[in-house]
Amino acid sequence: MWLLDLTGPAGPVERLVADPEALLSGAAEELSPEERARRERSREGSAGIVGYAVDGAAELAAFALSGRLFTADLRAGTARELPAQGPVIDPRPSPDGRFVAYAAAGALRLTSTDGTGDRALAEPEEGTESVTYGLAEFAASEEMDRSRGFWWSPGSDRLLVARVDERPVRRWWIADPARPDREPSPVAYPAAGTPNAEVGLFVVDLSGNRTEVLWNRALFPYLARVHWSAGGAPLLLVQARDQRTQVYLTVDPETGTTTELRVDKDPTWLELFAGIPARTRDGRLVRVTDESGARALAVGDRVLTDARLHVRAVLDVGEDDVLVSASAGAARGAGEDPETGEIHVYRVGERGVERLSDGPGVHTAVRSGAVTVLSSARPDAPGSAVRVLRDGVRVAEIASYAQKPVLTARARLTVAGERRIPCAVLLPSAWSEGDGPLPVLLDPYGGPHGQRVLAAHNAYLTSQWFADQGFAVIVADGRGTPGHSPAWEKSIARDFGLTLDDQIEALHALAGRFPLDLDRVAIRGWSYGGYLAGLAALRRPDVFHAAVVGAPVTDWRLYDTHYTERYLGMPDEDPAVYAANSLVTEAGLSEAREPARPMMVVHGLADDNVVAAHTLRLSSALLASGRPHEVLPLSGVTHMTPQEQVAENLLLLQVDFLKRSLGMDR
Repeated sequence: MWLLDLTGPAGPVERLVADPEALLSGAAEELSPEERARRERSREGSAGIVGYAVDGAAELAAFALSGRLFTADLRAGTARELPAQGPVIDPRPSPDGRFVAYAAAGALRLTSTDGTGDRALAEPEEGTESVTYGLAEFAASEEMDRSRGFWWSPGSDRLLVARVDERPVRRWWIADPARPDREPSPVAYPAAGTPNAEVGLFVVDLSGNRTEVLWNRALFPYLARVHWSAGGAPLLLVQARDQRTQVYLTVDPETGTTTELRVDKDPTWLELFAGIPARTRDGRLVRVTDESGARALAVGDRVLTDARLHVRAVLDVGEDDVLVSASAGAARGAGEDPETGEIHVYRVGERGVERLSDGPGVHTAVRSGAVTVLSSARPDAPGSAVRVLRDGVRVAEIASYAQKPVLTARARLTVAGERRIPCAVLLPSAWSEGDGPLPVLLDPYGGPHGQRVLAAHNAYLTSQWFADQGFAVIVADGRGTPGHSPAWEKSIARDFGLTLDDQIEALHALAGRFPLDLDRVAIRGWSYGGYLAGLAALRRPDVFHAAVVGAPVTDWRLYDTHYTERYLGMPDEDPAVYAANSLVTEAGLSEAREPARPMMVVHGLADDNVVAAHTLRLSSALLASGRPHEVLPLSGVTHMTPQEQVAENLLLLQVDFLKRSLGMDR
């Protein structure tokens, strides 16, 4: 952990605050099962200090290492360990800096920052191992982007604490076939159509006295967002299970009663956004809403942006403005190209909209008072440039010591087809005009919540590596992907096949502009991209000649509630929708066509998000129908593949399979 001090007499100066190697006395970091699960949900593959929280004055930071609790005095630049009951998860100082609350062993605990008085504020009743306080449940952390389970009051005198009861959730078992001597691990997995965890909320004071927060949990079981600031009473955003209705509530901390502020409804579904709900200093509600075909920012009763801007998140609420991240909206002039893959930072207020970031790139920011930290990833340079602004004037830059990539990605950003699908095209670094057409590799994610076409260099390093093996690589963001318009995202409701249609439209539209050999077309993907690759090989073998299918969802009845039901409804109510969208059903392959195309199916056997059963059922169905395929099981690997050796060799095996399947020189 490093600190950039803007108040140094000779100007801004950086200094080291906390070094994990010193704090752990050179010992290797050890992660508890709870911390491993938290990092899996957040897709965190780094080591060391991967997260921290600060008090209201940003003078004290708290973080966990190897399940132990540490605090750092940011003024003094010193760090120390506090006695705590471990393994520690998500430590957070009180706004006044006197206490640190943290989750451990199912309880929410509190300790003074002088290292005394560690105690449980809320803990499970005896014999209820499936009940936790202060942690987010699987559906919230995996799909709702809510990784927290407790929130401090602005006055530091109490907290809102989530109580999660996983007893209703069905248990699945994750085994390690490479270690038959070990028992399988139980996982409370809420598959589509099955019970979710029961989530409640309590106001808990520093003596452990609690008051239950009351709302209609039967109608609105999803606790999607919690916000507590000096702008007013706590805010909750709760959702119906079908995610077509959500309610903004205020909480009376004394009684636990809630009052309805606003009800949002949508015939398709309602998206969740980072940074909202929030309050202005005078108490007005800040939210993101779909209005008149646009994704807009609303403050109080006023909508402050229009279809020229597609708002993606609220970054900060200031005295007289709101800082947001947004991409270009649908309302562009005739013949005007979108800012393909660009995300910018805007200041929105009663006097209008002002863009703070400049130049092509993916920009984001954090702000406190007059100081804004602006991070910019650009298409022509690796990594991110981080600038510090005070009152809009640059006062410092934060140097990056990230390793420089050995590749230079040369993505050509464009739009393709009548739908103007955002695309990136990558050719071999050594390719020249006289070399003729190239075998094609589509490299999409292609589904909800996963934008791949970004105006940022490092986003294409793997795609460029594949291009340098002799492919023309296409990354396309069709309908369903974020960053375009609400209608674009919601058009795939109950029909994931549209995402495949858009990959094909982009491929054929780009063939007239780039050297594409349409007689040799392959596709690779992971997670939803793996599902899309399997869908392509099985249902459109007239277009695709080989597929690498990574960690695919093959039967949507086996994926989680909050994600799957948003798009496909309930499996018992719409079994035909699930059958039409899955690669396999109880009867075998779903809507597969001839000729059969070769498939390499890859899956981590320790995956607790898309479990290995998806791949095993697909392989059984492929075998039963006599279709060529090969399965690559990854022992000990989860849905992520952060292990460097595994990731490297996996890429080499994919290239070998693709060249072999497309008849290329290996």
